[in-house]
Order: sequence, then C-alpha cells, then structure tokens
Amino acid sequence: MAVRKKVLEPERFEGFGAGALRFLRSLARNNRKEWFEAHRDDYEREIKRPLMALIEEVDVHLATIAPEIVGTKKSMFRIHRDVRFSKDKRPYKTHAACWFYHRDAGRAVGENAAHGGAGFYFHFAPGEVFTGGGVWMPPRPALLRIRDAIAEAPEVFTDLVTAPAFRRRFGKLEQEHMLVRMPRGYAPDHPAGDWLRYQSFTAGHALDESAIGSRKLIDTLVKDFTVMLPLVRWINSVSGLPDARSR
Repeated sequence: MAVRKKVLEPERFEGFGAGALRFLRSLARNNRKEWFEAHRDDYEREIKRPLMALIEEVDVHLATIAPEIVGTKKSMFRIHRDVRFSKDKRPYKTHAACWFYHRDAGRAVGENAAHGGAGFYFHFAPGEVFTGGGVWMPPRPALLRIRDAIAEAPEVFTDLVTAPAFRRRFGKLEQEHMLVRMPRGYAPDHPAGDWLRYQSFTAGHALDESAIGSRKLIDTLVKDFTVMLPLVRWINSVSGLPDARSR
C-alpha cells in the first residue's frame, strides 16, 4: 500500500518575535561556532523560518507587480561570514537580510555578480532595520552600461530619482563609494556629471525596530518596492535584463 507524503502548507508570516533581536544581540556577544551550534534551534525558529515565510509571501506580491523579480530560497543571505580574505575572523553575521533579484541575473550581489542586476533588499539587526533597492557596486561592464545610459539621456535618470514618491519615501540615492572626480571618458562639465560619479545606485530608508514584529511589515515592503520599481526596472533594462508581464 502506497504511503502518501504529507504536504506541508507554507508558513504564514506573522512578524518576527522578540526572540529574533534577542538572538542577534546574544550572537554579537558570543560570535563563535560553539555558541552558535548550541543555539542553532533558536536561529532556525526566530530568524530563518519567519524570514523564509516573509520571502515567500513578498514573492507572491512581486509576481503581480514585478514578475521578473523573484524571492526564492536563495534570497536569504547566509548567516555565515566569508572570512577567507578578512582580518575579522568572526564566523557569523549579526544581522539578517534578504534580496529579491531579477530571475535572469541570479542572486549574487556586488562586483562578483555575473550580471549585476538590480533588485530589492530588506535587512534587520538590533537598532538597524531598513529596506530599499537598486544595484550595489555592479561589476564594471554593468556599471559602464549604466553610466552610458545616463550620459545619453540624463533627464530620464534624473526624473526617476527625483520623482515625488521616490523622494518622499527614500530621499536620495546613497552616496557611499561615490567618486570624487569624473570617471574616465566623460567631459568634466558633462551635464550628468553628478550621476556619473556614482558607483552604486541604491536607495533605502530606516524602519522603526518595532516594524519587524508585525505582519504589516509585508505591506511596508511591498509599498517600498513598488515605489522603487521604476528605478530598478530602468537599471535592469539598460543592463539587458527585460521586464516581464507574467511568470
């Protein structure tokens, strides 16, 4: 007689409990393998499972508003730090985060990404909760494509990052890693000079720490991602990553 496997329903996101930030505070004080392994069940219960539930539910919304952007099991960043080339040998991150990415670009972020697509980001730690999107430190070929597109039609990019809804929610683009001088190949007085000195094209805003304790966090993320979507789609378009109408 065949035995049917029980199909588990996806976990519903109800917010992160108080134990989530408590775990991250304790991890910051006890950042070593022995402590983490002794408290792995706490990590699974307080961080991993609810974050995966959030990713799954946000992905359902993205299927409607931005079908090309996905949230998958790969969206959640690993808690383990890459310490191979770092002087800081602490083995674990003391925050939790996830990345919703273009399905044709892959989940990699930064200079080591194969394609450098733009997407949406959520991050939380004690005293540090924020959401945003864009593309962070894209690989050089992608960066050059973005700069060329800005140089050819600076008014289009300017309209995206100065749109009233964008400014109200995010303020302005993050200026971290911005070049002091104009990049090589562009005239010093180029009309898009300010934008061309960016090496990352990201924006975000802080949330109150209490926001993670409620199911309403999903609504906040969806609203933020909807406002960020025109910029994300523009970056992906000039990078050769198309929009989608359905999945």
